Amino acid sequence: MADIAIKKKRPKNLNLLSIRLPLPGILSIIHRIAGAALFLLLPALLWILQNSLASAETFAAIKGVVANPLVKLILFGLIWMYMHHFCAGIRYLLLDVHKGVDLASARLSSWIVFAVSIALTLIVGAKVLW
Repeated sequence: MADIAIKKKRPKNLNLLSIRLPLPGILSIIHRIAGAALFLLLPALLWILQNSLASAETFAAIKGVVANPLVKLILFGLIWMYMHHFCAGIRYLLLDVHKGVDLASARLSSWIVFAVSIALTLIVGAKVLW
């Protein structure tokens, strides 16, 4: 009976926007969102690849669609999602073997993941899209 009374007195924060997550927590959430988005968009990307390889006409049509700045921006976002998911995945593999588990190195590795994923996105995006 005492456990029920204690549970009712605990404060509840239902406003998710007021919660201040540390950088590794933000990195983890973005890693999961990027993985889910890439998984869900994989059929569309494979369909685009298949049609671009089907004939010269469909390749030219897809090339024309990709020339649109809005489509380039979307593809740039997909490249960033992939790069972020890849770099964060390497970080999590290192955490699995107990490298960088302490707080200072976890924060540093989170900053490194963000910096490297943005740099790789700029390099690959500039090379592929422009």
